[in-house]
Amino acid sequence: VQLQASGGGLVQAGDSLRLSCAASGRTFSSYAMGWFRRAPGKEREFVAIISSSGSSRKYADSMKGRFTISRDNAKNTVYLQMDSLKPEDTAVYYCAARGDSSTYWSPTYYQATSWYTYWGQGTQVTVSS
Repeated sequence: VQLQASGGGLVQAGDSLRLSCAASGRTFSSYAMGWFRRAPGKEREFVAIISSSGSSRKYADSMKGRFTISRDNAKNTVYLQMDSLKPEDTAVYYCAARGDSSTYWSPTYYQATSWYTYWGQGTQVTVSS
């Protein structure tokens, strides 16, 4: 599976942005998809995950209520809608995939970068104050 993230850019605090991650291959609908981000000087951190069917979603606490993950299996694409952006959301955002059709995972697993098999190249999001 190859992943291509896009949609990043420079926005002001309070603005919205939607990231997309397009996947190659015919088995996209069997992959759990996640979003991570890496802020300057920090480690990559978990943002959100969505199950292969789209029925289950989990978010990092700091993103709940502001970010929404979704997917369109017909288009092999996963999205991250980001609202009420803050300067501290500035980071490179990465999408990731793992072949998994379950709808429940332990946070120990899905919040870990090592749990995912495939990664996109990242897209830069910069939020100015």
